[in-house]
Amino acid sequence: MSDIYRLEALPPQLDRSTTERLTRVEAATIGHYLHTGFVDNALRPLIDGPRVAGAAVTVQISGPDSTLLYHAMDRVRPGDILVIDRVGDHKQACWGGFMATLARIRGLAGVIIDGAVTDPAAIRAAGVPTWARDVSAVTTKLLNLGGGFNVPVSIGGVAVTPGDAVLADDCGIVVIPPARLNKLIDVALADQAEEGDWVARLEQGAKLQDLIDIRAMLEKNGMEGTGA
Repeated sequence: MSDIYRLEALPPQLDRSTTERLTRVEAATIGHYLHTGFVDNALRPLIDGPRVAGAAVTVQISGPDSTLLYHAMDRVRPGDILVIDRVGDHKQACWGGFMATLARIRGLAGVIIDGAVTDPAAIRAAGVPTWARDVSAVTTKLLNLGGGFNVPVSIGGVAVTPGDAVLADDCGIVVIPPARLNKLIDVALADQAEEGDWVARLEQGAKLQDLIDIRAMLEKNGMEGTGA
C-alpha cells in the first residue's frame, strides 16, 4: 500500500489465565489505585452488563473513510479488543450492524470506538460488547484515504499502544500497560474479596468503625467534639 497507510504487526494477546482474572476485576476497583489510563466517560456501552478484557488491537481512521477497517477485520483474532481512533470525528459512523456481525464471527471480545456508530439495535443483537461516543445516521465510505493499523492511538484522552491491556465495563474503560497488570489484578481481586467480607459483617450488625478506624483518622486531623 502507499505511504498514506501505516500497517504494523499484530501485538501479543493476553494469555487465557490473565484474561480470565482481569475480567473478574471491576474497572472501578482499578480506580482506587490509578489516576491515569481512564478513558473519557462519554464513551458508553451499547450493551449493559458485560465486562470484557483483552489486548488492544488498534485502528486509526479519520473523517469519512473506513477502508482500513475492512483490512483490519480480516486480521483480528478471537479475544482481541478492537480499539478504533476516529481522530476527533464524532459525526460519521464507521461501525454498524454489518461490522458488529463480523465482530461476532471473528470472536472479538469487545469493540471500543472514540466516535459514532450506527444501527445500535443491530449492534446489540450481534452481542459483541461495544463502547462508543455517539450514534449517527451519517456513515463512512470506502474512499481509500489512509490510516493506521496496530499503531499508537488515542481514545478518550488516553494513549493506547497495541498490546496494552484493556478492561471495560459499565463503569468505564481503563487501559493498563502489560508490565503493571499482574500486580494490579492481585491487589484488585483481594480488595474485592475483602469488600464482600465487609458487607457480610455489616449485614450482621457491624459498624464501619469496626472495619476501619475512621475515628483515629479524624482525630489525627483535628476532629473536635464528642458527637457520632
